[in-house]
Amino acid sequence: MKKLYLFILFFLAVQLSFSQIIYKTINSSKLGNNRELKIQLPRDYDQNTGKKYPVIIVLDGDYLFEPMAGNVDYYSYWDEIPESIVVGVNQVRTRNDDCLYNPNTFLPEKKGAQFFEFLGMELLPFIDNTYRTSKFVAIAGHDYTSNFINYYLFKPDPLFHAYINLSPDLAPEMSNRLVEALSTAEAPRWFYLATGSNDVPNLKKNIRALDQQLSQVENPDFHYRFDDFDAATHYTLIGNALPRALEHIFLTYKPISLKEYDELVIMDDSAFDYLIEKYEVINNNFGVEKLVRINDFLAVGKALEYRERWDDLERLGNLAQKQYPHMALGDYYLARSYEANGRPKKAMKTYQSAYGKEEVAFVTIDFMLKKADLIKQDFGY
Repeated sequence: MKKLYLFILFFLAVQLSFSQIIYKTINSSKLGNNRELKIQLPRDYDQNTGKKYPVIIVLDGDYLFEPMAGNVDYYSYWDEIPESIVVGVNQVRTRNDDCLYNPNTFLPEKKGAQFFEFLGMELLPFIDNTYRTSKFVAIAGHDYTSNFINYYLFKPDPLFHAYINLSPDLAPEMSNRLVEALSTAEAPRWFYLATGSNDVPNLKKNIRALDQQLSQVENPDFHYRFDDFDAATHYTLIGNALPRALEHIFLTYKPISLKEYDELVIMDDSAFDYLIEKYEVINNNFGVEKLVRINDFLAVGKALEYRERWDDLERLGNLAQKQYPHMALGDYYLARSYEANGRPKKAMKTYQSAYGKEEVAFVTIDFMLKKADLIKQDFGY
């Protein structure tokens, strides 16, 4: 097990070497001092100058930033989650003061209230003004700082969309307040909660009790996941939890899976409409304007051919030509739909028009020209 942890740490360090890590100091009037930041920009940040990125704020940035940044870089490399800007806030000397709450109201007070305002009124505007950010912002914390991040949910229009709670040290009344806030949320909110079988006993007890309460919340805008990792301690659970949290938050971003494909094949509604809605959800949830993946084109195209939804296949072909005009994929879908709908001459010419374009999967130039030749032979063109 020790060798496995060392391998994971080495792998994440290698991943970080390919990303841009920036160290900045922000002067805060709210805190009355400077605060050190660690910022990871996506690999293609400088190349894609028109692209905007979600933001993930990481408290306890002195030790939690690197595990989060490594996971974000790794998962976004494989397009399982969107490329994101990761911002770590160092708290090594100020942690207790930053998260201070009133012993009677259990809400932030004094330096805790100042830190609360610093994040919302200074840090986020600084990041938005300095970098190309989308509208989606997540925040993560561990034990004491994990409790703190949830105070933002009590505001009428919370600043953060997703909350990653790693073994939170819950303040009194926090559980009840969370249930009330998340039950009445009127916009999508993602909430991740984790503990482990070897976590601090009193923390584990309260976290499991919170899970029981949150599991009863019925709100379509509340997206919840809880993990209780076997044999994980208060500190080792982070290595297990971060990938699960990212997968949970960005679930709708993922490419079409084999399970989704099986559902596409048997659904009565159009697989093409499903595809359009999927990418609208990606844009609406995360502020990411993303082209349809080639994998998703292939999955939907295969489902439409199987169901003989030729008009929808034509729509898919038009979309593929618009998004990937240099590829032969759109020509294939259009030609196949024309062929099936009794328009052989147009199908033949469309197959031929793929000549010189980029091949995709089974859609090779030889394949397309052979399809055109078969039509020519059958109809004597």
